[in-house]
Amino acid sequence: MTELAQVPVTALKGVGAALAEKLARVGLESLQDVLFHLPLRYQDRTRVVPIGALRPGQDAVIEGVVAGADIVMGKRRSLLVRLQDGSGTLSLRFYHFSQAQKDGLKRGTHVRCYGEARPGASGLEIYHPEYRALGADEVAPVEQTLTPIYPTTEGLTQQRLRSLSQLALARLGPHSLPDWLPAELARDYRLGPLDQAIRYLHRPPPDADLEELAEGRHWAQHRLAFEELLTHQLSLQRLREQVRAQQAPRLPLARRLPQLFLQNLGFAPTGAQQRVGAEIAYDLSQDEPMLRLVQGDVGAGKTVVAALAALQALEAGYQVALMAPTEILAEQHFLNFSRWLAPLGIEVAWLAGKLKGKARAAALEQIAAGAPMVVGTHALFQDEVRFQKLALVVIDEQHRFGVQQRLALRQKGIDGRLCPHQLIMTATPIPRTLAMSAYADLDTSILDELPPGRTPVNTLVIADSRRLEVVERVRSACREGRQAYWVCTLIEESEELTCQAAETSFEELSSALGELRVGLIHGRMKPAEKAAVMDEFKRGELQLLVATTVIEVGVDVPNASLMIIENPERLGLAQLHQLRGRVGRGSAASHCVLLYHAPLSQLGRARLGIMRETCDGFVIAEKDLELRGPGEMLGTRQTGLLQFKVADLMRDADLLPAVRDAAQSLLQHWPQHVSPLLERWLRHGQQYGQV
Repeated sequence: MTELAQVPVTALKGVGAALAEKLARVGLESLQDVLFHLPLRYQDRTRVVPIGALRPGQDAVIEGVVAGADIVMGKRRSLLVRLQDGSGTLSLRFYHFSQAQKDGLKRGTHVRCYGEARPGASGLEIYHPEYRALGADEVAPVEQTLTPIYPTTEGLTQQRLRSLSQLALARLGPHSLPDWLPAELARDYRLGPLDQAIRYLHRPPPDADLEELAEGRHWAQHRLAFEELLTHQLSLQRLREQVRAQQAPRLPLARRLPQLFLQNLGFAPTGAQQRVGAEIAYDLSQDEPMLRLVQGDVGAGKTVVAALAALQALEAGYQVALMAPTEILAEQHFLNFSRWLAPLGIEVAWLAGKLKGKARAAALEQIAAGAPMVVGTHALFQDEVRFQKLALVVIDEQHRFGVQQRLALRQKGIDGRLCPHQLIMTATPIPRTLAMSAYADLDTSILDELPPGRTPVNTLVIADSRRLEVVERVRSACREGRQAYWVCTLIEESEELTCQAAETSFEELSSALGELRVGLIHGRMKPAEKAAVMDEFKRGELQLLVATTVIEVGVDVPNASLMIIENPERLGLAQLHQLRGRVGRGSAASHCVLLYHAPLSQLGRARLGIMRETCDGFVIAEKDLELRGPGEMLGTRQTGLLQFKVADLMRDADLLPAVRDAAQSLLQHWPQHVSPLLERWLRHGQQYGQV
């Protein structure tokens, strides 16, 4: 029997070139694709419901006799048909109708219809129901299974998708759709047969538990979610193996430079920094590429750890590249590293997208000639950037970079042969469940200790009706010699409006606080302007900085001890936590005021409550994941890897430990099953397995 993965959709009756093109848009090219295109939800058309038993909001099949059909003139002209079945009366309302349709619904006609009952002007009504007239003695059979509703695209009707899935199901058998999970694995993890799960989910029986299906708790969904998560895990493991199979420069443990650096630093590293530093130093001394993710809460000192790693490569005579997602953050790193490395006699080069003409050519030449330390934005990824002896790449805020970009680094290695080691840092703590699936290709280290002298930030949640009190609070903090931030957040996702809001707040606060020096920084200013304002704030020449969320990462002003965030309900918890981390960097008691706009939704209240209760980034990340789901948390840019068809990371988090074990065991005992699984689930996603 031919495998359905090999049978094109055009083999089905009625599928020509035009329809095949529409199906390809939703990734349906083979019969296997059609079977893995699962319904989003179901309708129950397996029984006729008496009109008298109908509840508002219920989808149901109704059968009755037309008692009257009239054209009603309201705001919009509509056809109102009254239907009776002996238990009650229901109205069908059509806003788009033809004369022929009206004639076909004359008094006495027997009709069966389907739709959602809603309260209307004349009791319960169904708007634009699906319906058909029945012959005098006709007994129309009801559906034998629940009716699936599929994800669709323009030009593909539910009817067409149902008939295609019906034709594909007719060809489904244990041999036409091979089960790539070996029988032993399926038994160990209590997973039912694949073909039965697929058949059930396309056509659930009338007694299926709709609630269980809606919540994804049915064994058939569980079976497919397991296979999908397993495939995802395998793709990342394979990616990891591919990178690990490459050679990397072996960097011996450094003695001289790290010692000098720590002497000049002025403070001792925390226990966590020493532990993570040792893990990295060991990885760098191996001849396979390091792939390590360092998670550290806001202010845990990730940059010092990165500097120690860089010095190990520099002492061995190699180049290091440090890359950050925004120019403001990259500039911050450039200034830090220049300050740290100058006393050690090490040159630091700079490359960002804004460098043009001669300055750019000079930077490219400097890098190609072997400048030891290079800092920049993702401009460092561009083809024209040539390194002489690149041995280590440090990437800050990894979740803003895709997996593909990380892999592109291989070509930047020595002679395109030796792959650079990779150290990835993030200040967005990633919940364990997410790290296990989204970052399965990385080793993880956690900086779970704040440097001494940091003070926990006291967070207050205040309604914006008390704005004047808050302004006074800013005045008194600045009078005491402190500095403050006033953050304006996104207005309906429009950068332009947000910048305008920041400008308005700047004007209002400047006039209300006439005696204070107030600065403004937002996304539409030129990088040089932003840097100049930031610099004035750092030097203490400005007392209040009005800003958009551009100050979210990497800004370090120990004297700033008060932050006001307007409309905090518009931001994710991780972003609020990042912003709050800009204060509490010195020894003074620090405060963060969340100035919300009433009324708050229940979810909004819960989220701001979490901010008030804890300063622990990992607790916040877990809660954020519960409340918002994984796509938003990782930033949608590289959630290609999280666009699951069946699985849901929150709902199926409990499967992940078993999935990881199953992936190991499959790679060990049944490696020949890996490629068919990747082909089945990830062919239309990013092709992690074959980069």
